Amino acid sequence: MQGNMMQVPLTIPFILERVRTVFAAREVVSLLAAGRDEQGQPIPKTHRTTYGAVADRALRLGAALQGLGLQKGDRVATLAVNSFRHLEAYLGVPSAGFVVHTVNIRLHPEQIAWILNHAGDRVLLIENVFAAMIPAIKAACPQLEHVVVLGPLPQSFPGVLDYDSWVMGHEPLARYPDLDENDAAGMCYTSGTTGNPKGVLYSHRSTILHSLVSAPKDALNVGEADAVLPVVPMFHVNAWGLPYTCAMFGAKQVFAGVFSDGKSLAGLMQSEQVTLTAGVPTIWMGLLAELDRAKADGQPYDLSRLTRLVVGGSAAPEVMIRAFDERHGLEMLQAWGMTETHPLGTASQVPPEVSARSDEGYTLRAKQGRAVPLVFLDLIDEQNERLPHDGKTMGRLIVRGPWIAQEYYGGEGKGSFLTLDGELWFDTGDIATLDGRGYMHIQDRAKDLIKSGGEWISSVDLENAIMAHPAVSQCAVIAMDDPKWDERPLAVVVPRPGQTVTHQELLDFISPRFAKWWLPDATVLTDAIPIGATGKFLKRELRDEYRGYSQHNFPHRSER
Repeated sequence: MQGNMMQVPLTIPFILERVRTVFAAREVVSLLAAGRDEQGQPIPKTHRTTYGAVADRALRLGAALQGLGLQKGDRVATLAVNSFRHLEAYLGVPSAGFVVHTVNIRLHPEQIAWILNHAGDRVLLIENVFAAMIPAIKAACPQLEHVVVLGPLPQSFPGVLDYDSWVMGHEPLARYPDLDENDAAGMCYTSGTTGNPKGVLYSHRSTILHSLVSAPKDALNVGEADAVLPVVPMFHVNAWGLPYTCAMFGAKQVFAGVFSDGKSLAGLMQSEQVTLTAGVPTIWMGLLAELDRAKADGQPYDLSRLTRLVVGGSAAPEVMIRAFDERHGLEMLQAWGMTETHPLGTASQVPPEVSARSDEGYTLRAKQGRAVPLVFLDLIDEQNERLPHDGKTMGRLIVRGPWIAQEYYGGEGKGSFLTLDGELWFDTGDIATLDGRGYMHIQDRAKDLIKSGGEWISSVDLENAIMAHPAVSQCAVIAMDDPKWDERPLAVVVPRPGQTVTHQELLDFISPRFAKWWLPDATVLTDAIPIGATGKFLKRELRDEYRGYSQHNFPHRSER
């Protein structure tokens, strides 16, 4: 016997209609670049609009795209920063039957062109600050039929459309096309740290379900009373889904555009009374430094409304979680996900029997957390056998759920998907532990694990411990070749300005937390660690740089 409930498709127009009718008066705030100062830095200008206006323009955008002759399922690329215009594309492109394809603006131009060609994009919406790239993109992407510039045109480009006049020259979409909830709504490519990037297609259904589950209290805790600032870029896994989640539940959205430095973010959070924000650890390091500076100068920011700083993309050091808490009364919430998981998979909320500010609470908050509803996690070994959830046994992390990819666009990367007991799982490439309460702790990416004498060493755990040293700003731990043990840990450290630290001082600092054989064999001091397009350390570049490392090779940059 089947139930007798209505079969209502879960599609993006549900969100668009909700903001158009229920939350029309809620504000959408964007920091836009209004020229440059004498040093060549962008000058911020605050733009204010409402969900009602965004919805109207999103419907006009849908009609304008249909007027170009696009067919259902055609891809519309965006090379854009976080702003109200990008939000219009999020809502309008899929609601008109097309696929919004967010492209990482931080990639090399050749890689951007490769992605545009691989996806078969017919239209490109490009931010005016990147307009200088247009001739090269058009030359490299022959299938790209139309280029539309978001914001005032900085110069004349033949055949290029001005977004605002083009959109407002069309009447709003009169009716939505027939959409199946399993139709593609969004597209995002992996960062391509190993080989070419791979495309993931998000469906209307997966987007709606992800928005519903990411909002509750034990996930990201988003509601109508919130003002949300997603610092994580909208080209990076849909800004972790926050633009859709906020629109569904009516939260005010605040966009920082190109302004991601600590001072700009702190000022924006204060002026717009932000309650929730989200970004990668490198962003929060900059914010923490600015908050510390302002407090020391006797002019602290008023961030009393800010209740949650969501951190993801890479592991947040416990020392940073404690610093925000103890020095500024701000709660940091760690979450985990990937391009392939839409992205939210876990959130690190503390159970009611544990104080969030106890040692146990901080330890739990430094883990990636428990799976959100409808997501399932497990661990397997190299033979695909399941491993115990004892909080100690490390294994390959696999995941399944209704917003987890089942394949890549074009059928690539088949080795990342496996079937166990008749169920399809995605192999994340992460090495993790799971404990009896469901807390997942990423130990490393499989390619970054250090295998010493047949035993695994977690570079992430070592990095977080080293970054707790007061003289250390950043740290990346990589494997160096060893004739006896195959691999041993090498710590690459960026000291804080005006400070230095020796290898022995770091060993003395972290040795109480680790077995002796886990401790790095050497420390290299450097001015900077390369950071990739998604804010993560580029360990592949570090491994190339320090391949064949020894004290003899790098005596001027190392300390023992």
